[in-house]
Amino acid sequence: MKAVTYKEYGLADKLIHKELSQPAPRDNEVLIKVHAASINDWDWGLLRGKPFINRMMAGVIKPSRDKILGSDIAGTVVGTGEKVTLLKNGDEVFGDLCASGFGGFAEYVCAPEQTLTIKPQGMSFEQAAAIPQAAVLALQAVRDKRQAKDALSVLINGAGGGTGSFAIQIAKSFGDEVTGVDCASKFELMRDLGADHLIDYQAEDFTKNGKKYDLIIDMMGYHSIFDYSRALNKGGRYTMVGGSSSLMFQTLLVGSLLSLFGEKKSAILAHEPNKNTADLLALYNTGEMKIIIDKCYPLSEIQQAMKYFGDRHSRGKVVLTL
Repeated sequence: MKAVTYKEYGLADKLIHKELSQPAPRDNEVLIKVHAASINDWDWGLLRGKPFINRMMAGVIKPSRDKILGSDIAGTVVGTGEKVTLLKNGDEVFGDLCASGFGGFAEYVCAPEQTLTIKPQGMSFEQAAAIPQAAVLALQAVRDKRQAKDALSVLINGAGGGTGSFAIQIAKSFGDEVTGVDCASKFELMRDLGADHLIDYQAEDFTKNGKKYDLIIDMMGYHSIFDYSRALNKGGRYTMVGGSSSLMFQTLLVGSLLSLFGEKKSAILAHEPNKNTADLLALYNTGEMKIIIDKCYPLSEIQQAMKYFGDRHSRGKVVLTL
């Protein structure tokens, strides 16, 4: 089968096209013929070896083995293990494979049946592949830990990207007042998705303009934990979804102390793969959540796709087709 691997950390040019043996499913797994896969920050981070925690998982100097990236996939079940009971050959499914070894940037991949959701008939494989990690993270960030039933003032840093585009819409489904932060070229998209206020991070620092929020959802992580705390209302919460290693450690150490002894809470989002996909499909079915795909690339052009993603140009998701 055709697959894309990498043997060393670096930019998109480190990705290698290879011909590999087709995998065989274990007892609780199914074999999926992949029709589409989307690129996520974790794919980019694993390829770069940044933040450093990625090297702790994959190999400090270089990846410990040829690794196939790709957590979010959509495809058709073409084989089943002996103990599989929920799925059968021909089922069209999607899911996040980050907890089962990645492997989505290939023609075939195996996955535990519990990680997969049946794709709605009216949804394309490209749309389905765009959902799993980004939309689940967005739902967790907006809804989990939510104390009040009333609408909140929410700021989303990195609102024009994959997870951010979902987070805007999910927050609006709660009636929240949403401020989207990203580059000005993404303003039209963010406005169309429902953002009430827009900030160009290249022209304005939202942590210094005197405005405060009940919830800050951070996809980018380039300020200090003290900056974020200053921009929160009393009882407010800062949730880190992505960002630098330094901010990660700040949030773990300093943020934990601030949360313990202060009225403002700070935490790194603990991703729970494939959680509450039924709730996301419900939002999609009611029209409250659109799936925004910026560009689709064939797997043969994965270097171009990954470079486009890494340059932060994408408005919504970047998807690979097979």
